Amino acid sequence: MVCQRDKKRRPDALAAALGLALGLALAPLAHAEERQLDLGGGNTLRYEVLAPGADAASAKSTALVILRHLADGDIRAAAALSNAPARREEVLRDFQASVGEEEFKRVFSQYLARAEAVVAEVAIGAHRLLIWQLAGKDARLAGQYYVEKDGRFLLDDVPSETRANLRRVLQSYRKAATASERKD
Repeated sequence: MVCQRDKKRRPDALAAALGLALGLALAPLAHAEERQLDLGGGNTLRYEVLAPGADAASAKSTALVILRHLADGDIRAAAALSNAPARREEVLRDFQASVGEEEFKRVFSQYLARAEAVVAEVAIGAHRLLIWQLAGKDARLAGQYYVEKDGRFLLDDVPSETRANLRRVLQSYRKAATASERKD
């Protein structure tokens, strides 16, 4: 009787072991999909689109923290999560002055409430682009740029070649969105 039970368990154990091995082998593939953007003239730009839920490599949690600070009106705390905090604080204060404190908080509360509106997260090395679907009748796509520094993500407010390349990726997403709207 023991031998029969062992024989029955062996295929299950073997299947479980193979399943685990396969899962571990494919796990890196589940976190990102490599893509290329044709830049013309035989040049291409390689980038990765991170899988939703790839939290360890994602800048989304930083974006949500920034939105929480802004929804609370805490410009200084939000700006501290930038790689150019003084400039980011100046830009945010200018925006707040133009719309008023309550409207400022309302706008960022609205963005925070739509945290699921991230269409994609794109990676080039340590840099990230979060692409958001904005609410409204024209439902535009907007981008936020982040960079990983010392094991954490910061809003990337410093121009660079990588950031310019991420802007090209955002433009390709916008073109695709516009083309699909025309088909409807």
